[in-house]
Amino acid sequence: MYFENFASAWDMAGHGPYVWVSYGATLLVVVLLVWWPLQKRRRLFEQQRRLQRINAGSQSQSPSDAQED
Repeated sequence: MYFENFASAWDMAGHGPYVWVSYGATLLVVVLLVWWPLQKRRRLFEQQRRLQRINAGSQSQSPSDAQED
């Protein structure tokens, strides 16, 4: 579909607002579908690093300290 100028492409014979809102909503959903799992993955790795540091700290205790408990 070709338009004579940018204004007619923006208006799309009165259907422009619906079309552009649909494009915007679709773009938002696609961005969220990419961003959300990346954030969850980053948080998971941070949590794993934190747990490894905690476990490394508790394993560095001497065996005599562990037997006293």
